[in-house]
Amino acid sequence: MKKKDKVLEKDETLCCCEYMNRHGERSHIAACCCDCEDLDEACDRWLKRESQRADSLSRLAAVVTDRIRVPWLWGGARKVDLSVVPPLVLLPILLHLAALHFLLGMVVLTALPGLVLWYYYFTHRKKGRTLFFLSLALFSLAYMYYMFITEVLPRGDVSSVQLGVVTVGVVFTLAALAHTKKDPGIVRPNQADIHSTVTYHSPVVDRDPALNGTRQEVEAILANEPVGSERKESGRRNWCQVCKVVRPPRAGHCRICGVCVLRLDHHCVCCVGQANHRSFLLTLLLFLLTSLYGIILVLRSVCPRQNLLTALLYCPGVYNQYSTALCFTCAWYSSIVTGGLLHLLALQVINVTYNVTEREARTALRDKTAHSTYWGLIVDTGAYSRGFRSNWAEFLTMGDHLNQPPPAPADLV
Repeated sequence: MKKKDKVLEKDETLCCCEYMNRHGERSHIAACCCDCEDLDEACDRWLKRESQRADSLSRLAAVVTDRIRVPWLWGGARKVDLSVVPPLVLLPILLHLAALHFLLGMVVLTALPGLVLWYYYFTHRKKGRTLFFLSLALFSLAYMYYMFITEVLPRGDVSSVQLGVVTVGVVFTLAALAHTKKDPGIVRPNQADIHSTVTYHSPVVDRDPALNGTRQEVEAILANEPVGSERKESGRRNWCQVCKVVRPPRAGHCRICGVCVLRLDHHCVCCVGQANHRSFLLTLLLFLLTSLYGIILVLRSVCPRQNLLTALLYCPGVYNQYSTALCFTCAWYSSIVTGGLLHLLALQVINVTYNVTEREARTALRDKTAHSTYWGLIVDTGAYSRGFRSNWAEFLTMGDHLNQPPPAPADLV
């Protein structure tokens, strides 16, 4: 089957099932199995017992990811990120499998955090952008709420007020997460710091310093360096070659998102910086409170005669019925997730107390320029800390005044 080049005309629009493939050609979802030259070549080499090309696997992966799409009403079919799929499929299967027997539950609930940590370090080492963790977080919250409605609520042990509290907690958590996903405080490029595209045919003349800068400043702009008396030292250190911006103090470049962020702390489901750090902590707090309250309600329902502190470890007869075993397994899974996020929240609170970001703490520990206690749980660099009250006051108000560079002058030359 010969491949026909179909280039989208300016006056044409894509229907809901059409899209522009990675070669810039018009294609259709129904033709996802057509024109598979890369797959045909790989199979042909395998049948002939010839060695595969070094880029065969990456080319096949690019073809598959480009053709897996869903119909969309505006702008044609949308590409589906494959990293979203594993949590949607594996989490229900593993939880239902763990509810069959307590030994299976021990194996699954032990292996699941290990697999997530392995995937985290695998993607973190490659600095690849993935939606796996965002999908896992959102689907875990939604699926636990679904199980609460379908399995725990029909048992009659949960009142309407308790259900309303859990529902409000889920809604507020999602709202806080949506706010966190907004702009983390990206350092916007200042045109005064970007290489000028003006071509000179004569020497640059001196100008009035009251206008757009002196001759030395213009020459510094043309040299693609920050303007200032300390440009050789601080400019080179703070200049980002990728974003073409001068990073303010405490800003950093995220290699996953490919942007510079003001007061960059770390990259979680998104970049956490000066603009969204408060909402990130609020999301963690709301999730933990909602999760803990839901776990308490579930344990009171499936283990009514046991103490809440020991119900997770000892609940006789919980595996006699599959429904109670599934609720107990979901409570265990929620407890594991809650424990991990509680550790993250504790680290964040400690860092805010000492006015240090996670990025600064790691750098200081690597360079051995910080004082650390309790096995690295508390890291004090001493660079920005001004006391408990001042540090928290700065954190709670830092999103109100982003230290963005001033607007560029109307004329550089």
